[in-house]
Amino acid sequence: MDNRAVADVLEEMVMLMGLKGENAFRTRAYANAARRIETMEETVQDLAEKGELDSVKGIGKGLAAGISELLESGKMASLEKLRQSVPEGLVEMMDVPGLGSKKVRALYEEMQISDIDALAKACEAGEVEKLSGFGKKTAEKVLQGIAFLQEHRGRFLADTALNEAEKIRSFLAEQEGVIRVGVTGSIRRRCETTKDVDVVASTDDPAALGEVFAEYEEVWEVTGQGETKVSVILKSGMGADLRMVVDEVFPFTLHHFTGSKEHNTQMRARAKARGLKMSEYGLAGDSGDVVCKDEEEIFGALGLSFVPPELREGLGEIERAETGAFEPLVTENDLKGTLHVHTSHSDGRASVEGMARAALALGHTYIGICDHSRAAAYAGGLTEERVRAQWDEIDQVQGELEGIRILKGIEVDIMSEGDLDFEDPFLAEFELVVASVHSRFGMSQAEATERIVKAVLNPNVHILGHPTGRLLLSRDGYPLDLRAVLDAAADTGTSVEVNANPRRLDIDWRHLAYAKAQGVMISINTDAHSTGGLEQMNYGVGIARKGGLTASDVLNALPVDDFMTRISRKS
Repeated sequence: MDNRAVADVLEEMVMLMGLKGENAFRTRAYANAARRIETMEETVQDLAEKGELDSVKGIGKGLAAGISELLESGKMASLEKLRQSVPEGLVEMMDVPGLGSKKVRALYEEMQISDIDALAKACEAGEVEKLSGFGKKTAEKVLQGIAFLQEHRGRFLADTALNEAEKIRSFLAEQEGVIRVGVTGSIRRRCETTKDVDVVASTDDPAALGEVFAEYEEVWEVTGQGETKVSVILKSGMGADLRMVVDEVFPFTLHHFTGSKEHNTQMRARAKARGLKMSEYGLAGDSGDVVCKDEEEIFGALGLSFVPPELREGLGEIERAETGAFEPLVTENDLKGTLHVHTSHSDGRASVEGMARAALALGHTYIGICDHSRAAAYAGGLTEERVRAQWDEIDQVQGELEGIRILKGIEVDIMSEGDLDFEDPFLAEFELVVASVHSRFGMSQAEATERIVKAVLNPNVHILGHPTGRLLLSRDGYPLDLRAVLDAAADTGTSVEVNANPRRLDIDWRHLAYAKAQGVMISINTDAHSTGGLEQMNYGVGIARKGGLTASDVLNALPVDDFMTRISRKS
């Protein structure tokens, strides 16, 4: 069990303790311990084996014993006791956007509401708004949150989905008799969220492979097992389907289950127009089967160049493939720098040096340190005095570290009227300015658009951060006329962020074609708050690829000198 898994257990305990209303000091201690375990370099397993868990700041002997128990048995008695004492429905209510443990506990204790259905009915009946600390607006937001949750229930973020898919792919690839294996579906198309994992494997012994997959260690329950398909529920809660085919069929099955439905419909129509029939089992005509050894040959048989999986959404990719090969889409290897990262000066978990060294180890040649500005007091936002102290530290680290340039940046808050949290003369001293919204999400579209456009027009702003403020599976973005924002960005040479954090993946890929057409450079940023967060670039690259971007469209694919020249052109 790694540090992240142990931290997850402690965070669950923090949530359950909050729902029970347990001692705030003890709850906070567990939260601090979870954060420390997640970010420390030494593994919790090694510390436990040496009997040194209680030497970690914030971990006393009692908690150390509980963690050791967890590592040895996979269970913790105190957690099991908490689970039994809290109604399961209250935990589900915690998923409703806008509800925290205090409000959920109040709903349970004052109104005996113990599940989401009862909560929805009480809101609709006007009962919740009468409860102290709620009111009509809060009740309306709770109802909206329930609707959002129900719409997205059963979906998983890209990091969870890709992690589960890669583990399954690697497991199957190692099995005897497996010829080829591939992940399909929305995961392969790099969609923001997904419901389940779809995998195709070619083998001469499907029955044997099906048995092996059913016994895969991450399987919680087998829900279906036949000659060519096995369906399971994983321990993560995700569903997974394995389809087993002979190798001659593999390319067609891989293509079909990659989708999308719209893409497949257009491909079948194209085949039909050429006197062919296309399915997940092959491509055939009057003269027999059309043999294709891979997907590229399938597209070629229909007079098309290969369409990258990310673009298969039925949005004009077939017409583009008629005209020749696609330009190579951006890859993670194309990126030279990592921008918009946080340190322990605000709400990050690592020092300037720690983040810089981690970025260098990942192959980056520049890093933009962009801690929060003063308005983000909840996140340790920096005053001008603290910024200048950070600059001194950056100078010191830069003098000791070769191979990477450390840029003095800031993530400056965009205030409600579109003004920025720091005055222009001070902003002009930064090497990199990312401007983002962190408050007042309830504006009208006209108000929100005016606010963002005003910030984009500021000559000191280089990048617009997480443009819509969405949190996937938790919160829709604020309403924006994104074309107006992108037009302003094009006019001023301002870049726009694809935030690579799996909870954001913002700007939405559907707007990237317009940004590209207008000449807006896109910056793929991790928004990392820890060294581990720097490794999330892959998710942002997936969204950029899905939007059809090449390396020439991406700001941080530029070498550092070209990057600095580019942002200095801001008009």
